[in-house]
Amino acid sequence: MSAPVAGRVSKVTVTPVAFRDPPLLNVVGVHQPYVLRAIVQVHTDEGLVGLGETYADQAHLARLGAVAAALPGADVFDLHGLRRVVTEALGASTGGAGASFGGMLEVSSAVDTVASPFEVALLDLQGKALGRPVSDLLGGAVRERVPYSAYLFYKWAGHPGHDEDTWGEGRTPEQMVAQARRMVEEYGFTAIKLKGGVYEPPHEIETVEALAAAFPDHRLRIDPNGAWTVETSIEVAGRLSGVLEYLEDPTPGIEGMAAVAQHTDLPLATNMCVIAFEHLKPAVAADAVQVVLSDHHLWGGLRRSALLGGICETFGMGLSMHSNSHLGVSLAAMTHLAAATPNLTYACDTHYPWKTEDVVKPGVLEFRDGGVAVPAAPGLGVELDEDALAALHEQYVACGQRGREDTAYMRSIVPGFTPNTARW
Repeated sequence: MSAPVAGRVSKVTVTPVAFRDPPLLNVVGVHQPYVLRAIVQVHTDEGLVGLGETYADQAHLARLGAVAAALPGADVFDLHGLRRVVTEALGASTGGAGASFGGMLEVSSAVDTVASPFEVALLDLQGKALGRPVSDLLGGAVRERVPYSAYLFYKWAGHPGHDEDTWGEGRTPEQMVAQARRMVEEYGFTAIKLKGGVYEPPHEIETVEALAAAFPDHRLRIDPNGAWTVETSIEVAGRLSGVLEYLEDPTPGIEGMAAVAQHTDLPLATNMCVIAFEHLKPAVAADAVQVVLSDHHLWGGLRRSALLGGICETFGMGLSMHSNSHLGVSLAAMTHLAAATPNLTYACDTHYPWKTEDVVKPGVLEFRDGGVAVPAAPGLGVELDEDALAALHEQYVACGQRGREDTAYMRSIVPGFTPNTARW
């Protein structure tokens, strides 16, 4: 029997959803009770459906809607044509200006972030039509299992006015070691990342050192999201040299990162000052970062992320993968991309253990020994749970959130809170 023909796009649906999230602390505030995501479904005239996932703030949903209206009739294999459709739709309908996500990530053009979920969906369709997994479309998997890291967060015991969540409070070094131990025992992670920028540096250094003592064979990293000055970053890098595998975004900007890099041999990583192709040239020229954290949601999809991998290899830069709060469609895409990127040799970040709800059917994306096996079924290899999608959409409608507002939410609880960027 021959494989089905992918055909052309007949219909596109974009469904905003909300799933519950713990009160995870960061440099700009605290996570709200719900995470907003958008699930993209691209239908073809041959009866296939491709999946994508992305952000779901109001401005982003408007851009997604403009592309969804313009995409029917497109050839599923014409990925260059997709980019033309996105560029024209944004310019004509919603403006092609920049976009901001979560108060920490800003891009000068929204084209890449809007194109990404549609490109993932088209690759899902291509794989289903050809009977091959998406990793094969990206050049083939070079690893059967993709390693991920335990992603630790300082956190409150529960959202104010709500019951405590199952993770409990995470403020002290002892509590953070307990949080790490649960993640390691449940998922087998061999790398551990601490989200910093919440407390003054001595407290967070003490946490890292406690983790190093408790997990001497694990690779450690900390990400304060630019909470420190250049001087403090240099001091912390010296203190934690030999303890961390890399130090992520200790201070803001390419210039600041370059100043830190001049005074340490500890690799500096980023998902803040290099998040678009236009940032690569100045970062390389200044030797500001040694590890780039890719993110297909920001960089324009899976193929452009593979292009980023090639550029990093050319300039001798390491490659890891950034995570924001996400569902199973994104995890599947991340896993295929990481499997097919030879020089992505660091364990990828993921928020996945923090979620309790999903839109994909269980059984495919399972963490074992700290990693996820590359789905072998055609396309992304995951199946949408229509009932779960409907339930999480109803949760979106009812929850009242329409964007990510970590700072505003924090100020509703701690009046006068100021984001900690370059504070210490």
